[in-house]
Amino acid sequence: MLLNFTKMHGLGNDFIMIDAVSHPVALTAEQIRFLSDRHFGVGCDQVLVIEPPRDNTMDFFYRIYNADGSEVEQCGNGARCFVDFVRRRGLTSKNEISVGTIGGIIHPHIEADGQISVNMGTPRFKPDEVLFIAEKESISYSLDVEGKQFDIGVVSVGNPHVVMQVDDVKSAPVKELGHIIESHARFPRRVNVGFMEVVDRGHIRLRVYERGVGETLACGSGACAAMVVGHRQGLLDDRVSVELPGGNLVVKWSGGEEMVWMTGPATHVFEGKIEL
Repeated sequence: MLLNFTKMHGLGNDFIMIDAVSHPVALTAEQIRFLSDRHFGVGCDQVLVIEPPRDNTMDFFYRIYNADGSEVEQCGNGARCFVDFVRRRGLTSKNEISVGTIGGIIHPHIEADGQISVNMGTPRFKPDEVLFIAEKESISYSLDVEGKQFDIGVVSVGNPHVVMQVDDVKSAPVKELGHIIESHARFPRRVNVGFMEVVDRGHIRLRVYERGVGETLACGSGACAAMVVGHRQGLLDDRVSVELPGGNLVVKWSGGEEMVWMTGPATHVFEGKIEL
């Protein structure tokens, strides 16, 4: 099978975009891993497959696959790239789109300056909503990692996240600790792990170890999760600049049942074809 694809990225978090609206496509986990491989395939953090809507509440449905072939619920940077992709291909002319994912419906739209904002929905904190084993909901938890205790916040913004505050994000043990926490027994479906340095009430630095991928240059849902956890712990204001290795995002959330909004760029890289 000869597969058409588009390569895109959001602040260096890179994607292979597949149009399964014009031509239906079904990919196996093995094919996803091949496409994602940076030596033998195209190379990406995630493969995004854009499908027709599943009901009249949405304009499209899209599926998100990590580089290891696993399917996940949500991807903030991917959502921004999704909007640019469907507009470029002429699949829609709308500035605001209703998009279904297995994590729920999101509503991304294009700002006047070309940046893309995504309504990531209402954050969820109950352990069963985050897929986290705990007796009751709390603003913070103690997590035992190989005999050491770490204070963490947990939240779902369509997908599950741990957020850990660190003094210096540059020296944080992201790869070593992220790999262990990702598969911790208290997260039976695995988890994304964010390492957050609070610069001031409107500015944080963040690195994220994404489940099924490893550390990425940017993680949109991780930026939302970090801001929400920091806000809930009284550390951050309602609007925060999130500085990631690949660039900056702006995240807004005023608490409670309010929606989380994330704004940032989406970049088209190239078009291609590959034999599967």
